[in-house]
This record gives sequence, structure tokens and C-alpha cells, in this order.
Amino acid sequence: MAGRAPAVVIDGVSKGFTLRHNRSLKGLAVSAVRGKDLSNNFLALDDISARVEQGETVGLLGLNGSGKSTLLKLISGVLRPDTGSVRVRGSIAGLIEVGAGLHPELTGRENIFLNGAILGMGESEISRRFDEIVEFSEIEKFLDTEVKFYSSGMHMRLGFSVAVHTDPEIFLIDEIFAVGDRPFKKKCMRRIRELRDSGRTLVVVSHNARTITRLCSRGLVLHEGRLVYDGPARTAVKYLDDSEESEE
Repeated sequence: MAGRAPAVVIDGVSKGFTLRHNRSLKGLAVSAVRGKDLSNNFLALDDISARVEQGETVGLLGLNGSGKSTLLKLISGVLRPDTGSVRVRGSIAGLIEVGAGLHPELTGRENIFLNGAILGMGESEISRRFDEIVEFSEIEKFLDTEVKFYSSGMHMRLGFSVAVHTDPEIFLIDEIFAVGDRPFKKKCMRRIRELRDSGRTLVVVSHNARTITRLCSRGLVLHEGRLVYDGPARTAVKYLDDSEESEE
């Protein structure tokens, strides 16, 4: 990897959100008397800096609310940082909320072309890979059914299949194994390993320690929006486990 520019550079990134609560004047007054914070602002990421080299597979770890998915969305360009910068070298396929880009009123067939176009594929390329996408997704019987009638597992199958048959340099993967049966999950894992072994750059979010240690060489641990560990994946998993135990 020496001499090549990194695939992702995250430099001093912070990202906040405004939490919208419908509070009454009485509720605000009571909170003030009790000394509760009246602010509606939430800092999801606080001054994060890291880099991912080309061909590297990096896991993002942390408890719920630690900022993992927010960071992934910043890398993908779905969100923009409030401060700092995220620089990406190469095209991206984001397996973030798999199936979120599927249009419920369109059929599976139509969604393959729509989602493929969203991920940067031309019509001729989608047509060329169409049969392979359908075969991998295992939804042949429902190909001409509107997606609004699909189960969550079928959504995942179709969204995942389209994404992994594109040809980007960088894959962003967010908890994609939460839905679906065991055989399909195993097939997804094999496909992701193939992408990794072919030299693609992967950034993976998963609560499953085994997934992280099997796929990733390096782990970043986030805690309350801050980067608290950056090192070998197995050590990152242990660091997170030890942190959880110390807070119990």
C-alpha cells in the first residue's frame, strides 16, 4: 500500500443534531427546576480523525449511539460534517440500511434498474449483470411483484444483491446481517470476503464481534462520539468488551 493515497481521510470531524421534542412550558419549567439540561442539541461525533488505506478492511465498533452509523453516512456523503472534512478517493457503494433505496410502488425488476442507477451503474451494465443479481437475491418468483409486498428479508436480499454486483473501490457495510436466514447470511459473508480479497476497501459496522474479527484487520472503537481506540481488530473487540464490563 506504500505510495498510494488513502481511500478515506477523516480529519477533525464533528457532527451534531437537533433533537426535536414537543415540550410544554410546564414541562420546561419542571426540567429547569430539577436542573435538567434543556438543550436539544446532540453531538453525535466529536473531533474524529482517522484514515483508511486502499485495500484495507476496517471495522467500526461501539455501543448503540456511539456514532458508528453517523460516521458511515459522512463517509458515504449522505451527511456532511459540521466541522472538519471527509475526503474519499474512489467510487462508493453504501450498504447502509440495505433496501432503503428500493421504491415500494415498483417491482423487483424495476428496482434493480433504479437501484443500480443510483449506485452508478449504466443501463447496459445492469442488463449485463441482471441475471446474476436475480440469481444471487433468490427472489426470482417475486421479481415482477411490487416491492411494498416484500418481507424485510426480501428487501435485504434485493438491496444487497444489487450493491455487491456494482464495481466500486469502497464498500460501506452497516449491520447488513441483522435480517435474513442463515444460508443467505453465509452467502453474503462469502461475497464480502471475495470483495475484500479482490482488493476492495471495506468499512464495516457490526455488533457481532465474530463478524469483525473474521472480516477486518483493524478496528476503530467509538464511545459517545469520540474515537477511543484504533488498532488490530481483535484487540479492538477486546477493548470494547472490557469497556462494557467496566461500566456494569
